[in-house]
Amino acid sequence: MSEAKKKLRVTQVRSLIGTKREHRACVRGLGLRHVNHTVEVEDTPAVRGMIRRVSYLVKCEG
Repeated sequence: MSEAKKKLRVTQVRSLIGTKREHRACVRGLGLRHVNHTVEVEDTPAVRGMIRRVSYLVKCEG
């Protein structure tokens, strides 16, 4: 039986207007499209790094 993957709920809380191109790319890579949009993503080191980079734009719940 395979183990269930841990998920993180990520919500975009600030607009992308005026942010760096790399930060906008990270938010889009997480699957977020607009303010108050919430997605569930797998808890991997790559995703955690993306969340850390744009922590001022998103809210993360374990």
